[in-house]
This record gives sequence, C-alpha cells and structure tokens, in this order.
Amino acid sequence: MIIGSLFLIILYLVLKYTLAWIQYYNNLDSRLGDSTWRFTYDYPVVGERDISDLDDKDFVRLRRKKNKIVLFMYSIVLIMFIASMAVLSKFLLFFFS
Repeated sequence: MIIGSLFLIILYLVLKYTLAWIQYYNNLDSRLGDSTWRFTYDYPVVGERDISDLDDKDFVRLRRKKNKIVLFMYSIVLIMFIASMAVLSKFLLFFFS
C-alpha cells in the first residue's frame, strides 16, 4: 500500500511535468489553442491547412510534438487510474479483513 502510494505520487509529479510542457507548447503558437486535453488537429487552423511538412514546417512539427506530449499525458492518466484502483483495493482489504 505504501509502495503504491509512492508510485501514485511519482506519477502525479510526472503528470504535472507533462502538463507544464503542454502549456509551454500552447504558448509558442496561438494556432495550437489553449486546451490541455485536446489534440491540436481538433482545432480549426486559420488559412491554408497544413497537412504535411511542405505547408508550414515549424507549425506542423510543433503540433506533432504537442500531440505526442498529450498522448503521453493520457497514458499517465490511465496508469494513474489503474494504480489508484489497486491502492484502493489494498486499502479496503487491509481494513475489512
């Protein structure tokens, strides 16, 4: 139970770190939007669509970096959910047995 709690705390710190990176990427270009939880291709882009690196290399590469960080954030949230269920079950087994 203690190891699981430490694991959750470490995951929380990693989550805060990735959220800081997402905010950093959001501040680099206004076309990325301000949302933390959405991938950047969900936003309408002003002007021509940037489907490949040929259109706007800097923005496309920045968008891909942000999408990777958002995907990493979602995976951390999923792992935190599973770990919290494991800690909660150990906690309940400790007190009810």
